[in-house]
Amino acid sequence: MFCISRQSTLAVAIYVALALMVCPQTVSAQGGPPTSGVTKPEPMAKDADPDWEVTSVRPSDPNYRFDYITTRGRHIVIKNQTVERILLKAYGLQRNQIVGVPDWVKTEHFDADGVPDVVGEANAKQFQSLLRKLLAERFELKAHQEQREMPVYALTVAKSGPKMEPSKGDPNALPDSVGGTDEKGRQARKFTNVSMSDLAPLLQFHVDRPVVDQTGLKGRYDFKLQWTVDEANTTEPDALPGLFTAIQEQIGLKLEPTKAPADVLVVDKIGRPEAN
Repeated sequence: MFCISRQSTLAVAIYVALALMVCPQTVSAQGGPPTSGVTKPEPMAKDADPDWEVTSVRPSDPNYRFDYITTRGRHIVIKNQTVERILLKAYGLQRNQIVGVPDWVKTEHFDADGVPDVVGEANAKQFQSLLRKLLAERFELKAHQEQREMPVYALTVAKSGPKMEPSKGDPNALPDSVGGTDEKGRQARKFTNVSMSDLAPLLQFHVDRPVVDQTGLKGRYDFKLQWTVDEANTTEPDALPGLFTAIQEQIGLKLEPTKAPADVLVVDKIGRPEAN
């Protein structure tokens, strides 16, 4: 079960460039995001390519103060989201990697509720595919991807060499990351079965530009990362290093600013949804 909120700070499941934060499934008394857990549903078949059995899309209530994307059983619920934010999650990109959108895509908010045509809970890749199909079917999205040179962070190997253990799990299993942030802003995460092509797009959700894998490392790895989310403003004596330092010290990689080709989504057509 996946949830995305405007306050989300890290992905819990990673696949391609989709970042999703685990959240409970029931709805709070205030009508906001889910706040307590229920039995986790069975997953969809890994080779399933779900489409929508039924969807509804409508403008958001301007007085509604919560915003999230979540699953409730088979239902996928989008509340108070701009189309730009749905695009970002559907394609795993940053704002400067999406071009050609009209202003309303960034400012108007929508709700959506839908049921996939395949039984079970979508994994991250399937969830991303469903968001793309929602954009195509209800917002008439037509777009193409290309590469353009832009400021990026190159993920490279530090002089000390990589400090990650080769994964001992199923090489066909999805990559995974578990952990979270404590009240002092310290982030601690355990990564399992993660390739560098998985790690690069995940990291870009925590920096200000796309991340491009230039490590040359093959295979999948298990490792831990611990860092302070807002290093500049922490006064804790036991503060962890910031993300850039933690990556170098703890797993033997580096994020280096440079210019390089990065994926860009060029929007050729998009429109407001018609009434349900």
